[in-house]
This record gives sequence, structure tokens and C-alpha cells, in this order.
Amino acid sequence: MSEEDPKLYSNFDYESALSVAEGQKPVETVNLALLERLRAKKRNEPTVEELVSGVLHGDRMLLSRAITLVESSLYAHQKKAQEVIERCLPYSGKSVRLGITGVPGAGKSTTIESLGKYLTGHNHKVAVLAIDPSSERSHGSILGDKTRMEELSVDPNAFIRPSPSAGSLGGVARKTREIIILCEAAGFDVVIVETVGVGQSEVAAHSMVDFFLLLQLMNQGDELQGIKRGIMEMADMISINKSDIDPVRADLSATQYRNALHLFPKPESGYEVKVTTCSAYTKEGLTELWNNVMDYVTFTKANGYFYKKRQEQNLRILNETIDNGLRDRFYNAPGMEERIEQMSQLILENKISAYQAAEQLLGGEK
Repeated sequence: MSEEDPKLYSNFDYESALSVAEGQKPVETVNLALLERLRAKKRNEPTVEELVSGVLHGDRMLLSRAITLVESSLYAHQKKAQEVIERCLPYSGKSVRLGITGVPGAGKSTTIESLGKYLTGHNHKVAVLAIDPSSERSHGSILGDKTRMEELSVDPNAFIRPSPSAGSLGGVARKTREIIILCEAAGFDVVIVETVGVGQSEVAAHSMVDFFLLLQLMNQGDELQGIKRGIMEMADMISINKSDIDPVRADLSATQYRNALHLFPKPESGYEVKVTTCSAYTKEGLTELWNNVMDYVTFTKANGYFYKKRQEQNLRILNETIDNGLRDRFYNAPGMEERIEQMSQLILENKISAYQAAEQLLGGEK
């Protein structure tokens, strides 16, 4: 593009503090080279057909761009993303979806890397969806899982995608389910979802995986203090990590968890929850861990629970999508932003209760 092209300057306002003296050639107020690169990038955006073809052929670059499209909140991107997902859907559903959770410091990332390397060494293709918590203040995320999983990140049979939680329930990215579909269509037969390990992330992760692994540590006090009924009832397996530090203590912790599980109702799957010990650092216990996962999959496919659970998850996606759609339509309704500001001011002035304000906004009253 020539510097003398008058189109270069047609979009800029030179009546500003950066204007030059009369008779002089105006100086562009933006980096024109950067502007041209942005225009070229927009022109080179892959089509739906190119994205679908790339995903189905295992193209990592196009898979990443499809995932970025899914994560975008722009309406145009969302519409395009849904077309991609719809066309990839018939090629999905053939993987083992494994959720891994545990308190911060339980060794989730190290376990995923060790297990991932074990699986790729046995001819599996592994996709890791690592959800990073977004800051409530800056809304940013570190997205450091590729750094933590240094060996797995360069494995040609592995794909790691850190995603920001973006304020969604429990820290699990809102679009994780759609990303799972894309990864499965790309040929990954094991999809691992790592949760933040705080709040309600376990509930959200449990609703999108086939097998739910709970990593625990040897506690320094009463072992039973680490047992929380809610999360243990969701777990399909419990593993005491870092057992190499104190094998005796790890075995004791495992025994106490087994005893506690006997107090719980039998799982709906009919599969007895196993408690094992492992060390992601020394790689001990990984074979037993994966064998238990496959035993569970075989068992639940035989009794039909595996397929029933996936159907229930699809119906949950339907309900959540309706909820999200209604929420978006509400907030994007014409004049709604101003009305919310007005109601907020009335609430601050104690002229109306928050419940009354919500009823008026939902009911369309003025």
C-alpha cells in the first residue's frame, strides 16, 4: 500500500492536538502497519468449512482457532462457532472424558502431566482442558498450565488448552462442553478436564465428564477433616497423591477414606468407588489409576449407565443454554441498561427493595 494513497488518511481526524501546521503533510495518528496487519488478519479468518476440515484432520492451529471462536462472546463469533460445533458433532463422543479435581496443592497439574505422558506412551491422544480462575478484579487469568506441564506440552500426541473461567460457575469455563466436542472430533480419545478445585467447580465438571477423580493429600491432623460428603459422593475414584513422601501415612489415609465411603449410599452407577495411592512425581500408581478408569467405563457401558449419564448431560446443556439465552436477551433488551441504573439508584436511596426492583424489571413494569 503506497504512502501517497489518500485512503490511508480518510478515517483519521487531524483536527486534534496532534495536527501539524498548515501546508504540511499530515502525520497518521495510528500505526498504519499495525492497522494493515489487523485488516489482513480479518481477511484471513478461516471459514466454517476450513475450520471444520482442519479440526477433522487434526490441524492444531485450526483447532485452536475454533476453540478461540467458541470462547468469544461476540455474537457474530458465536453464530459461526455454533455452525462449526454442529458440523463436528457427528464425529464426537468417542473419547473417555476424565475430570480431575482436588484442593489447591493436591498436585492436579503434575498428575495430569504424568498420566498424560503415560497415556501417549500407550498410543492414546490426550487433550487437556485446564481451567484457570479469572480474577474478580482484573478479570484476567495467568493461563500457566502449559508452563507447568512442560513435557506434555511438547508431546505430539497431546494438546493442552488453558482457558479462563471468565466468572462462570465454580471456575469451569462456560464453553468447556463445546470444546470437548471439538477435541473429540479432532481425534483425541482421552479428554481430561482439570477444575480449579474451589467452590462449585466440581459440580460443573462432574456434569460434563464420564469419570470423576478426586485427588487428596495426607492431612497433618485428623484425616477425616479432609472428607467432605458432597464431593466424595460425586467421586468415582479417590487417590491419595504424593504417597512417596510417607507411604505408611498414605496407606492409612486411604484406609480411612475407604471406611468413610461405606457410610455413603451405593453410587447410581453401581460401581464401587476405589481408593488408591499414587505419586505423580515418581509415576507410581498411574497404571492402577488408569486401569480403574477403564474398568469403570467397561462396567458402566455394560449396565447402560455410561450412555444414560451422557444423555442427562446433554439435557443439562439444553437447560443451561436456555438459561444463558434468556439472561443475555434480558440484559441486551433495548433500554434495559438505563432501567437497571435507575432501579439501582432507587435501591440505594431506599425507595424500593431489591426484590421489587427485580420484579419490575422482569415484568417489564415502568
